[in-house]
Amino acid sequence: MSHEFKLPDLGEGIAEVELRRWLVKEGDRVAEHQIVVEVETDKAVVEVPSPHKGTVARIHRLEGDTVKVGELLLEIAGETDLQLTDSGGRPRSVGIVGILPEPGDEPEILATPLVRKLASGPRGSITPEDLESAAAPQQSPTEDFGAVERQPLRGMRRTTARNLLASQRLTAFVTTMEEADVTDLWQLRQREQQTVEERGTHLTFLPFFIKAVQHALREHPSFNATIDDPAEQIIIKKHYHFGIAVETPEGLMVPVIRDVDKKSILELATEIRDLGRKARERTIGLNELKGSSFTITNFGHFGGVFATPIINWPNVAVLGFGRIVERPWVHRGEIAIRKILPLSLTFDHRVTDGAEAGQFLAKVVRYLEDLALLFIESV
Repeated sequence: MSHEFKLPDLGEGIAEVELRRWLVKEGDRVAEHQIVVEVETDKAVVEVPSPHKGTVARIHRLEGDTVKVGELLLEIAGETDLQLTDSGGRPRSVGIVGILPEPGDEPEILATPLVRKLASGPRGSITPEDLESAAAPQQSPTEDFGAVERQPLRGMRRTTARNLLASQRLTAFVTTMEEADVTDLWQLRQREQQTVEERGTHLTFLPFFIKAVQHALREHPSFNATIDDPAEQIIIKKHYHFGIAVETPEGLMVPVIRDVDKKSILELATEIRDLGRKARERTIGLNELKGSSFTITNFGHFGGVFATPIINWPNVAVLGFGRIVERPWVHRGEIAIRKILPLSLTFDHRVTDGAEAGQFLAKVVRYLEDLALLFIESV
């Protein structure tokens, strides 16, 4: 018998995916549990296996299509169904070279789903006009003021756009800023970099930022929270799972480092490296992108100073770290050239106010400037 293969429920509340790449074509034999298609959902690429064995009889969706859970992807013919009868239900002739065409049968047109979409002839056949149209040079669309290029908003860019718009609609966001003298931290990192690399990892400033934020959240838990709007409740998280924004060639991803309060600076450095690599290679799992209680973004890595980072909803706060710059600074009563770090905190004004936001940032600054205090309170 033949089977209809519909997009299964992938969990995590996913309602639709983008069909990224077919790994089979019509006429291919597939085994049960064989991966047949890659789909993109909520920033992760997921491989979807076939629940049946047989031969791919028909592919119903094109690469790049948006497919909802439960919609038909392809049809798989069982061994007894494969071309044993003609369109009228009559038995086919079988010879030593295989199944022979019957009178009135039309030959199968071998073409990819994209070609079928472009073909204009009957039953998906390709006409001379199709060939001429494909060979003709494509002109850029124009608007009133000159030539333009239209690019589809797909994949991670589309997911990111939806999430950002949802965050702007659902939060009462406001941004406050501060600066920290991280000269001592800069010197510490330079001194210990070689030792850390000999242990197989790379020491960035980000693990120190994470630890400083985690300690500050203990005293200001309102920023480590979500809001249950229907119940009109603020849900304070008793765990510290930090989303870390990672730039990839296809857009921004936010992997989650869990239980940062239970991990050392070196453990955090290793996990940041591993999650960043998996994000850029698109091998990261959906569970590694879910469940953050607070978000950190280090846009200073790309040259930014101050910014207004957008909350990673349903979190209620995001802290951005800018580029460390040398500036004249009053240090121990004298003006000196110091390493200054800009900080930008965006928070949901419904959970707290600007006074506590200022106190929270001041606490983060204190931990970054007083490394002894930072390490005394760390694991």
